[in-house]
Formats: sequence, C-alpha cells, structure tokens
Amino acid sequence: MSARGKGLAAATPFDAGLQAERTLLAWRRTSLSLAAASVAGARVFLDIVGPAAIVLGALGLVFAAGAYVTASARYRRAHASLHADATLPGGALPHLALTLALVVMSGTALAFVLLGGGPIEIVGR
Repeated sequence: MSARGKGLAAATPFDAGLQAERTLLAWRRTSLSLAAASVAGARVFLDIVGPAAIVLGALGLVFAAGAYVTASARYRRAHASLHADATLPGGALPHLALTLALVVMSGTALAFVLLGGGPIEIVGR
C-alpha cells in the first residue's frame, strides 16, 4: 500500500500547510463564538424581550451547532477527496447555517432596539 493508501490517508495531512485543517478550525472557532453570543444575547435580552429571547438564543445555538457539524463533515469529505485525487466538495451548507444564525441574532438585536431597550447593566460589578 502506498503512502496515500487507505491506512495512512485518514491519519496524515494532505499538505504541509494544513489549509484544510486551518479552515476547519476557523469554522469551529466561528461556530463556538456564535454559540457563546447566542447564549449571552439570550441572557442580556431576557428582561427586555421576554421568553422570545430564550427562543431566539436557542435557535442561534441550533444554527451554530449546524455550522459546526457541517463544517466537520465537509472537512472529512475534503480530506478524503484530497487523498483520492478527486474533486473537492462544495461548502454551502455551513455558510447557510451561519447566515441563519446571524439573522436570528440580528432579529434579537432589532427587537431590543424597537422595544426601547435601555442601557445594559453588567452583572457583577
């Protein structure tokens, strides 16, 4: 079996620059940041928007998780394609999940502004 055979393909990176791995880490970092922002936004807007803030925060978490999972699946497909010298897969699904999450967060912020939310107090100071 060659160096690019099935046994080593899963364990070794395709290139020395690790572009696919860096892209995966960037998507994971973005998804985790979005999840943290969804939780923080739900907590901050709870007093102003009410239970809708929890629903929107949970929706943001779902979309962040979707972006995380689809980015990981795309990486596995890209990694296998690179080792097999095949065509690389598209990446529209993580972009869609991230876009939907940002729309949810923007909607929460818009509701905050339209409902007359005042200055936000930071707890613990």
